[in-house]
Amino acid sequence: MIVLLRLICVLNLAVWFGACVFFTVGVAPALFSDEMKGLLQQSYPALSGRLAILLISRYYLLHYWCAALALLHQLAERFYLGKPLQRITLGLLIGLCIFSLLGGLWLQPKLKKLHAAQYGRSDLYSLTQRSQAATSFKTWHGVAFLMNLLVLGGTGFYLWRVANPLDTPRFVPASKFRS
Repeated sequence: MIVLLRLICVLNLAVWFGACVFFTVGVAPALFSDEMKGLLQQSYPALSGRLAILLISRYYLLHYWCAALALLHQLAERFYLGKPLQRITLGLLIGLCIFSLLGGLWLQPKLKKLHAAQYGRSDLYSLTQRSQAATSFKTWHGVAFLMNLLVLGGTGFYLWRVANPLDTPRFVPASKFRS
């Protein structure tokens, strides 16, 4: 059971980390590449942004599931194996969960609204509102990218911590020894 628990944890973290790498290095640059610009032609910025918003919403769903499984694993190790929770590992996991929730539930709706204001119908938004939305979108998009890089690095470090557990405890309680 212990091996199965560890295997599920490492596989979950490998999927989470792999999705972060794939999205950051593969998907996001492809949406705003020259090939996409040639494919979408005149409606390039609006449609590529809408595609990115759609894909990012699915990307954050994957974050939520992987984070929930990682938290369940920590609790299972605590209660099933009786291992104490390590502060660094648990703090890192909670930080990753917070960044994922902030990115998906707060930042992405804000970016979606700004994108709609920037590329929406001209009768709904004035020219100054569009330019303010474009400026604000660039700023918040940079924040979202920075948060994604932090989650990427955090999941990589967390995967390394789980795949390479600490050695046996230095102090073993006397109640563990039976005669």
